[in-house]
Amino acid sequence: MAVVDNKFKMSKDRYDELVAELHHLQTVREKEVAEQIKEARSFGDLSENSEYDEAKTEQGKLYSKIAEIKNVIENAEIIEKVSRAGRVSLGSKVTVKDVASGDEDTYQIVGSQEADPLNFRVSDDSPIGRALVDHKKGERVIVHAPAGDFTLEILAVKA
Repeated sequence: MAVVDNKFKMSKDRYDELVAELHHLQTVREKEVAEQIKEARSFGDLSENSEYDEAKTEQGKLYSKIAEIKNVIENAEIIEKVSRAGRVSLGSKVTVKDVASGDEDTYQIVGSQEADPLNFRVSDDSPIGRALVDHKKGERVIVHAPAGDFTLEILAVKA
C-alpha cells in the first residue's frame, strides 16, 4: 500500500494558534464538559436523562475536535514566506485580472489550514493557487476550476 504524505501547510502563527486551541480544549473545555456530565448524572435515571445525553454528545464532539487538531499539529509543515525573485509563492499577495471580464482581485496564497476564499486567502492547493504559484507579473495563467477554465493575468506580486 502506498503511503500518502498528508502534510498540512501553514504559517508558524497558525501552528501556534492550533497549539493554544488544543491546550484550551484539553484543560478548560474538557473540565467544563466533565462538570456538565457530573451535574446531569445527579438528575437521576440516565435512561431518560436528556441533559446527560446532551453532555455525553458534547463530550464526543470535544474528543473528536481534539483528535482532529492533534492530527493537524502532528502533520503540520511550517511554511516560511519565501520570495522567489518576483514569483508567486506561499505568502505572496497577487493582483490578477480576469482576461474575459476585466475584473481585478488580489489574493493571498496561503496553506490549506489558513484558506479563506471569502476573504481572498486561497490555498496553494486550490485551482487558483495552483495556477498562480511560480508565475510572475505579466504572465497569463489558465485556472482549471470545477466551473470551467478561465484565464488570469498577473498584474502584481508582493512577497
